[in-house]
Amino acid sequence: MTYKNTEAFALQLDENDELKHCRNEFHIPLQKNGEEHIYLCGNSLGLQVKRTAEFVNQELEDWATFGVEGHSNAKNPWIPYHEFLTKSYSKIVGAKPTEVVAMNTLTVNLHLMMVSFYRPTKNRHKIIIEEDAFPSDIYAVESQIKYHGYSIEESLIKLTPRDGESVIRTEDIEVIIEREGDEIALIMLGGVNYYTGQVFDFERITKLGHVKGITVGFDLAHAAGNIKLDLNNWGVDFAVWCSYKYLNSGPGSVAAAFVHEKHHNSHMPRFAGWWGHNKEDRFEMPDKFNPIKSVEGWQLSNPPILSLAAIRASLSVFDEVGMDKLIAKSKKLTDYLLFLLNTIETERIEIITPKQRGCQISIRVKNGNKELFEKITEKGVVADWREPDVIRVAPVPLYNSFSDVFNFYNILKVVI
Repeated sequence: MTYKNTEAFALQLDENDELKHCRNEFHIPLQKNGEEHIYLCGNSLGLQVKRTAEFVNQELEDWATFGVEGHSNAKNPWIPYHEFLTKSYSKIVGAKPTEVVAMNTLTVNLHLMMVSFYRPTKNRHKIIIEEDAFPSDIYAVESQIKYHGYSIEESLIKLTPRDGESVIRTEDIEVIIEREGDEIALIMLGGVNYYTGQVFDFERITKLGHVKGITVGFDLAHAAGNIKLDLNNWGVDFAVWCSYKYLNSGPGSVAAAFVHEKHHNSHMPRFAGWWGHNKEDRFEMPDKFNPIKSVEGWQLSNPPILSLAAIRASLSVFDEVGMDKLIAKSKKLTDYLLFLLNTIETERIEIITPKQRGCQISIRVKNGNKELFEKITEKGVVADWREPDVIRVAPVPLYNSFSDVFNFYNILKVVI
C-alpha cells in the first residue's frame, strides 16, 4: 500500500477498517476539553471494555443474593469460575485448555514456575535473561539464584545487543547456548521485550534450549493479546503473563500461567495450595496433596471472582474478533506509524523496535528528555516514557484508529 501523511488518508483507512466497530466497545479517556485522548498506552494498561460493568455487576448481585451459596448457585458459579476463561486463553496463547489457568499475579506465577522448573545443580545452574528485561523479572531470577545458594555473578547470563544495535540477535543467543549450554538450567525471556518491543523467536530459542537439555520459559506480559502465539506446538515448557495490558482486565488484575502438557504428570517439586488439589475430593479436606493433572495443579488459592469477571468481559471481545484479525490490523497500524515517523525531517528520531514486533513502537529521541514527553502529553497523547530518551507508543488494534496514529505523528512532529 502507498501511504500518505494526510488526515484525509488516515480517515480513509479508518473507513475501510473492518474492526473499526471495536473502538465503540471501550471507554476512551477524555481530556479536560472533552475531546478523546490519543491513547497509545495499552502496553502499560489497556482500556476498560464497556461490558466490564455488566460482568462485574452480575457477580456483585449474586454475592448480595446468595452469599456463600454463590459458589454453586450464582448465575456463573464461583467454584469453577476460572474455567470460564480457559478456552479463550488457550486460543490467545496457542495452547490446549488443560495448559492454561488464570491465577495469582505475574511475578508470583513466575516464582511458582521457577520452583518447579529451575532446579539448579553444581554443574547446571545458570539462567539466561535479557539485560533490559522488565526489572521484576530480573529481581525474580536473581532472588531464585540466591535462594538456591548460587551467586549472581556466576549464574546469571544477561543477553545484550551488539555494539551500536538496540535488539538482541537470535544467532547471538544460539552462540551462548552452544558455548555454555551444559551449565544453563533455564532460559527465561520476555516474549516481547518491554523496552524495545522486540519479539523473540520463541520456536527457535525453545528448540535450541531443548537440544542442550535446558528448560525454556517466557514472560508474555507484552505478548499475550498482542502477537501470534503457539506455545503448545513450539514446545515451550512454561509461560506467565498479566492480563491488564493488551488483555484489558483492569489495574493489577489476576494473571495467568501456561505449563506444557508434557509436564502435567511429572512429580517435579512445586509450592502447593488447596485449589490445586484434585477437584473430586478437594472439599473433603484430605491431609495429602493430590495435584490436578493439568496446569491447574499449580494453583494455590481460590481466585478473586470480581477480577476474573473483568477478564472474562475483555476475553469475550477477543473471542468475537480473533487474534488473526487483530494481528493483521496491528501490522497495518504500525506500518502506517513507521511511514509517518520516517517523513519527519529530523535526525533526532531513531526507531529501536525491529521488524519482529507487535503493536509497540519504541522511539528514541536523540537529545530528548522528559520535558519533550510532557509536551506531547499536554497535547492529549497518553504514551509512555522510559529513561533516558525513549517514548513507547502502542496503537492497539482493538481500540486505536489510524487517525490516532496520524494525530500522534502530527503532535510529535510539531514538538520535535
